[in-house]
Amino acid sequence: MDFTHRFAREPDIAAISALMARAIGALQGDFLTPSQVAASRAVMGLDTQLIADGTYLLVHANDGRLAGCGGWSRRATLYGGDHSTSLRDAALLDPRHDAARIRAMYTDPDFVRRGVGRLVLSVCEAAARDAGFARAEMMATLAGEPLYRACGYHPIERIETPGEVPVPMIRMGKALS
Repeated sequence: MDFTHRFAREPDIAAISALMARAIGALQGDFLTPSQVAASRAVMGLDTQLIADGTYLLVHANDGRLAGCGGWSRRATLYGGDHSTSLRDAALLDPRHDAARIRAMYTDPDFVRRGVGRLVLSVCEAAARDAGFARAEMMATLAGEPLYRACGYHPIERIETPGEVPVPMIRMGKALS
C-alpha cells in the first residue's frame, strides 16, 4: 500500500485524537488487562507541543484515511499527552549529550503491519539526525516493542506507570549514526 506523509497542523488534532483512542483500545488488549488499557489512557495521548514544534508526522493511505502518526522531539518529555502534566518537561535537549525523543506513535488498527510505523520512525530518525542528535529514545508500549526491536531499538529499562493500576512500559534507545 502506498502512503504519503506530512507534518501535523492544529486542525488535525481531532483526527489524531480519534486515531489514538482507537489504537489504544484495539492494539493494547493482547498485552494488557482491560483495566491496564483503561489506565494507559491517563499517560498516553497527544502532546500538542509536538505539533507546535513542527515535529509530529501524519501518515495517510492512498485513499486519504489517516493510517498512523508519530513524532520526534528535542524536548525533555519522554512520553505523555497534554493531560499528563506531571510527565511533561519542555526543556530543550542538547544534541551533543542527550537523545532525541521518539514520541506518540500510533497506527490505526486497519493499517498495522503495513509499514506505517517504520515510515514514521525513518522520517523522525532522519529529522533528529539532521538536528544533530546521535541517539534516540522512547517509552514504548508492550504492543510497540516488537516493531521497535525490529527497527534497532534496545531496552534500557522497564517501568510501570504510577497510579492505581500500573501499566508496564519499556524505555528503549537506538544510535542514529
